[in-house]
Amino acid sequence: MKNKKIPLRKCLGCEERFPKKDLIRVVKNNEEEIFLDKTGKANGRGAYICNNIKCFETAYKNRKFERAFKAQIPKDIYEKIRQELNEE
Repeated sequence: MKNKKIPLRKCLGCEERFPKKDLIRVVKNNEEEIFLDKTGKANGRGAYICNNIKCFETAYKNRKFERAFKAQIPKDIYEKIRQELNEE
């Protein structure tokens, strides 16, 4: 019997590969909204980060989210995502 393939994704902060279910997905949808996707199933372009604030800060500092979403991201959206990460 074949082993089931585990999908791997790369964290934008530390750039290490982890199983998809261990990472948090940030999504940009068709309405240009950027938000944290807790289900992992929201429509739109996704980027993944580890569940720690250090990886988020590294990705923010190096503008990895802007590169992944090919768009400028306002600071208030970063603050909203940071706040949601701190709650988890």
